[in-house]
Amino acid sequence: MTTANVALRAAIHDALSNDSGLTALLGGNRVYDEPPRNAAFPYVTLGETRLLDISGDGGDTQEHQLTLHAWSRQGGQREAHVIAGTLLQALDDAALSPDGHRLVNLRFSVADIRRENDGKTYHALVRFRAVTEPVF
Repeated sequence: MTTANVALRAAIHDALSNDSGLTALLGGNRVYDEPPRNAAFPYVTLGETRLLDISGDGGDTQEHQLTLHAWSRQGGQREAHVIAGTLLQALDDAALSPDGHRLVNLRFSVADIRRENDGKTYHALVRFRAVTEPVF
């Protein structure tokens, strides 16, 4: 991974960890890169990232396709939908400052909410697209 990706993930983690609405929904700061063993539900994890070089002039402009995961066992899909909506509100077009990089944009792409095979866990996948450039 690139330093832009690491910096962007850190900025997203910080933004979500400091979002009072999300913290209230989750019952505390439950935004993880890797959830602890036996993490209390609900919680959010930073998931997969796909990087694309979109430099037109040999620069370091990158497109990041990011997935966030929300996990719920509230009973029904409602909580997973509400958390997904809160993630969208917190990050769509957010003015984040990834260290050493300029965030050109951060936009919501798509969300999927589904019940996992255990029959009691609901899983929301919320995808975003971001573009970063290095700061010189």
